[in-house]
Amino acid sequence: MSDRVQKAREYFLKGYNCAQSVFMAYADVVGMTEGEAAKFSSPFGAGFGRMREVCGTVSAMTMLLGFCEGNADPTDQEGKTRIYARERELAEAFLQEQKSIVCREILGLKKGEEEPPAPSVRTLEYYESRPCLGCVETAAQIIEDEILSRIV
Repeated sequence: MSDRVQKAREYFLKGYNCAQSVFMAYADVVGMTEGEAAKFSSPFGAGFGRMREVCGTVSAMTMLLGFCEGNADPTDQEGKTRIYARERELAEAFLQEQKSIVCREILGLKKGEEEPPAPSVRTLEYYESRPCLGCVETAAQIIEDEILSRIV
């Protein structure tokens, strides 16, 4: 396990949400402080504000991909196509490990099962009952393998 994957794990186990944990492990890559990265990625946790949509770790991967390989020219069709194709590659790699990129599906919830926006209290039972730590590890490793390896 790489140092950054381990760092992402540690952030999650400290209580940061899934998106924060992954994004913060790469804060230096995007020129942010740990605090800036935590604030920037905070709304993406638990599938966008605990709505259980796209997994926060996938959102973090996507944001990091954009910082590292993104397209800034709105007229560059080739650049848009390239970055969308890259995102699909990353999502596919995540799917191979976690079987979904949707938070509710990963957690085994049904659409419409409403949850309040307040996060669950982090306890040992919380961590043991959820697959989220595995998602954090998977996303952080994909970033290592598929993004950082291309820019280093």
